[in-house]
Amino acid sequence: MWSPSRRHLCLAFLLACALSAIFLLHIHHDLFHKGLHLSFLCPDRCLVSSIFCLPGTPLTPGASRSCPRCPASPAGTWTIYSDGRFGNQMGQYATLLALAQLNGRQACIPPSMHATLAPVFRITLPVLAPRMDRDTTWRKVELHDWMSEEYAQLQDPFVKLFGFPCSWTFFHHLREQIRSEFTLHNHLREEAQGFLNQLRLGPARGRPGTFVGVHVRRGDYLKVMPQRWKGVVGDRAYLQQAMDWFRAQHKDPIFVVTSNGMEWCRENINTSQGDVIFAGNGQEASPGKDFALLTQCNHTVMTIGTFGFWAAYLAGGDTVYLANFTLPDSDFLKIFKPQAAFLPEWVGIAADLSPLLTKAGP
Repeated sequence: MWSPSRRHLCLAFLLACALSAIFLLHIHHDLFHKGLHLSFLCPDRCLVSSIFCLPGTPLTPGASRSCPRCPASPAGTWTIYSDGRFGNQMGQYATLLALAQLNGRQACIPPSMHATLAPVFRITLPVLAPRMDRDTTWRKVELHDWMSEEYAQLQDPFVKLFGFPCSWTFFHHLREQIRSEFTLHNHLREEAQGFLNQLRLGPARGRPGTFVGVHVRRGDYLKVMPQRWKGVVGDRAYLQQAMDWFRAQHKDPIFVVTSNGMEWCRENINTSQGDVIFAGNGQEASPGKDFALLTQCNHTVMTIGTFGFWAAYLAGGDTVYLANFTLPDSDFLKIFKPQAAFLPEWVGIAADLSPLLTKAGP
């Protein structure tokens, strides 16, 4: 019987080592590329429980992880420009989710949108990596503020939407999914409910507790509406009418007022009936807390703006809104359709346009 020589054994050993090295290099190469593939949408993130997270994001129980696993979609990826304030970005998020789903695409949000919304909501859309954003040839699609048929027939695999969509016509068929995406983190919800429970049990408030969130949008709108859009914001008379409507419809309501102009609210909202609470923190400094408080109320009074729209949409219940707040020849009506902005069941109270007419008069 032939027995291998020492030389043969050495050669066999070297061959086995070479094959093993080739195999290990192949495995490493495969894992390396898979790792790049998984992190392509989310670079420079730490891997926690198979979820990529933005640096500095607190990993508290129930908090949104900064970047859910980013699956590669053979159908393509859609994103949207992140622009505007809190309510604007909620509208952009919901519209992206709805249109991407309608067209069978993967939706990814920009990091700035995640930074705005994730501290407040348990959002789930993955975050778009700057590298992919930079290296992808996007088709840029401008959205107007109502759903159109062409938005359901976009064939491009890589689309970047832009605009300020905040219309229920885009996403109302997904209302429960949208409400789930905009679920408050526990600490915000519990803080808001704790505040309302104190009102319900307070010595001057021996009432069952029907809460009406009141959002009064002021700030830059005080100049933008009359000077650019020939429009007005909610005034003292409108708020009185809206609150009287709820007093007629519901027994012993409690009005919880938030605004980015709280001083004006304290001076102009009638508190003689003892059912008004000024509770806002000022949405400029703390939008999450004000928003949480509004959504935990039963009903809503809104003036104008996307912040109030989303508070009403998520709270459910009855909603009263400021209607016809621009002159008929306002350019605002070219980009804003009231029937696409306010749900049909909401109640509109017409604005007083006399200050604009007086200003335009001789």
